[in-house]
Amino acid sequence: MNLYDLIIIGGGPAGVSAGVYAARKRLKTLLIAPEFGGQSIVSEGIENWIGTVKITGAELAENFKKHLQAYANDSVTIKEGEYVTDMSRTPLDTENAFKVLTDKGEYKSKTVLIATGASRRKLEIPGAKEFDNKGLTYCASCDGPLFAGQDVVVIGGGNAAFETSAQLLAYCKSVTLLNRSQNFRADEITIAKLKTNPKFKIITNALPKEIKGEQFVKSIIWEDAVTKENHEIQTPGIFVEIGLIPTTSFAKNILELNKIGQIPTDPRTQQTKVPGIWAAGDATDGLYHQNNIASGDAVKALEDIYLHLHVK
Repeated sequence: MNLYDLIIIGGGPAGVSAGVYAARKRLKTLLIAPEFGGQSIVSEGIENWIGTVKITGAELAENFKKHLQAYANDSVTIKEGEYVTDMSRTPLDTENAFKVLTDKGEYKSKTVLIATGASRRKLEIPGAKEFDNKGLTYCASCDGPLFAGQDVVVIGGGNAAFETSAQLLAYCKSVTLLNRSQNFRADEITIAKLKTNPKFKIITNALPKEIKGEQFVKSIIWEDAVTKENHEIQTPGIFVEIGLIPTTSFAKNILELNKIGQIPTDPRTQQTKVPGIWAAGDATDGLYHQNNIASGDAVKALEDIYLHLHVK
């Protein structure tokens, strides 16, 4: 069985950025990904990918693949359409190597970079599936500018919901945040800052019940958890921030994950607590998660991996 210098798991901005850098540094690399693109593959218009004014998620995914293939040459082998199912460490002569199992094979490497991202926790109420990407969105940084000058709704009560609200307040007419309970999971200082904005409104004990519309979203129905009364808000845009589900279950036997399944890393290097394993992007416990940040994380990790392999 071949021993790689590096196995990269993931085909989003983090995985591909690392793959391009690995190719340029001539590391013998294997990149494993179910598909290219990451979370924003569903977006109709991404306007914050640096160097590109506007691009669809599908086009960005295709560009990721083309960029990596253009540099891969003999250095990077691409296994598209494979899912990693488990990781372990196995002795190989006098050197420990990592064994990565997929649904189609088994591979060994000196180092591993996990860049598998996360999936958005979906809103599961009538109309949510029908209007997904038709006014209902899970990515404010991708789709927010489409709703400039309009009244929008954010669902959630954590830091991500308040950060999304802050971003939208820069160009939307108003932002109404619906939180399921009286209490918030966001930091007090973040909440306090937004409460002073006259365009921002918070509704607590608000249980989302239904998304209504025709071709696109027109309103959301929510129920008051205390009075049990239903209310309707007219809006063309609903931003859902009810949590991320990190794609990390395959690593639980070798890494200690935090309580929500993220991989703790050293932000200076992206190293995990297991020597030889790095992680980048939305799979990590980083404070902020966006395409550009994931890409930067991965480049940082790749530089550190190269030093680990070649500087003794």
